[in-house]
Amino acid sequence: MSTGQMGRRDYYLTPTGVFLHTDLILDWRAERTFNAQHIRGLGLKGMRVWDFGWQSATKGWGSKEEGDIRLLLHATDPAYLEQRLGRPASKGCVRIPAAMNRFLDRHGILDADYERAAKGDARFDALLLPDRTPTPLAGNMLVVVDSSEAPVARLNAPDDAADAVSAIANSSKRIRLQL
Repeated sequence: MSTGQMGRRDYYLTPTGVFLHTDLILDWRAERTFNAQHIRGLGLKGMRVWDFGWQSATKGWGSKEEGDIRLLLHATDPAYLEQRLGRPASKGCVRIPAAMNRFLDRHGILDADYERAAKGDARFDALLLPDRTPTPLAGNMLVVVDSSEAPVARLNAPDDAADAVSAIANSSKRIRLQL
């Protein structure tokens, strides 16, 4: 995978967190269009582009303030950019190899809501591959982490969570003593 690049105007750091992939936004497929540098930024024709909507991201230039980007998960140009995956290079999207794009698409890994919507909406049915084999474990969330950051142990819970943890620890001591 490759994420946002620092130091270039209009390039954002890929936001981290959990992003919902719902049927409120319709994805699309790459058209194989080239940019001014003759690069197919979204990959080969037909590659899936997952759209996670507008998200807040840190600007990779200037004052590093926050700005909004359209967070996408997509393939990239196989001839020029795929071999560079793993290094920051995008404008903030999450770029993946074509093989991973095909796998996610064919098995509907992120398509739990889309499968349901496709039953009553021709737009979603047309987007999903006709020969797909959706997994029964499909979900609707993309989790983005930054592996370059030092891990920080955090308990994302209410303030009274420490009391709950303490109560659990005490009850487990009682259980051990009874055995």
